Amino acid sequence: MKWYVVHTYSGHEERVKKNLGERIQTLDLGSEIGRVEVPTEEEVEVKNGQRRSVRRKILPGYVIVQMNMSDRNWQIVRNTPGVTGFVGTAGKPTPLQDHEVQRIITQMEAEAPRVKVGFKKGQSVRVIDGPFIDFIGVIDEVNTEKGKIKVLLSLFGRETPVELDFLQVEKL
Repeated sequence: MKWYVVHTYSGHEERVKKNLGERIQTLDLGSEIGRVEVPTEEEVEVKNGQRRSVRRKILPGYVIVQMNMSDRNWQIVRNTPGVTGFVGTAGKPTPLQDHEVQRIITQMEAEAPRVKVGFKKGQSVRVIDGPFIDFIGVIDEVNTEKGKIKVLLSLFGRETPVELDFLQVEKL
């Protein structure tokens, strides 16, 4: 079986996965059509001083399907509600290469969630927690792996770099 990319209506990826799963069971196609995946990854978002975990689609508007390509299977997948077609050239579905599939699946199964931050170098922030509360500074460095930023604060008339956690600052 090879992996193929199926184009869906935007926001209908989960519905297509569910519908396709039901069709596979109803038509007893388990040996012809394998896995149906909506490529997503776990992401930690920092907003208003709160961390929250969200699932983000890696390929919005697409679902990947593992299947043996035949006219019948193509027809079944193509006529699933929410599916607009296969990705390929000249109307012919093109299978993904093994390294492409492996990269997508590895990204989906990553242990540590990615940290999404809205902080950029040069941005002004206010310290909302810790010994420098209510100080205003400018971001000098962003370290997403550690969840820290280096902020230049004006202490005793001099700019001093201070390392803070993402949760200790808010955007101005």
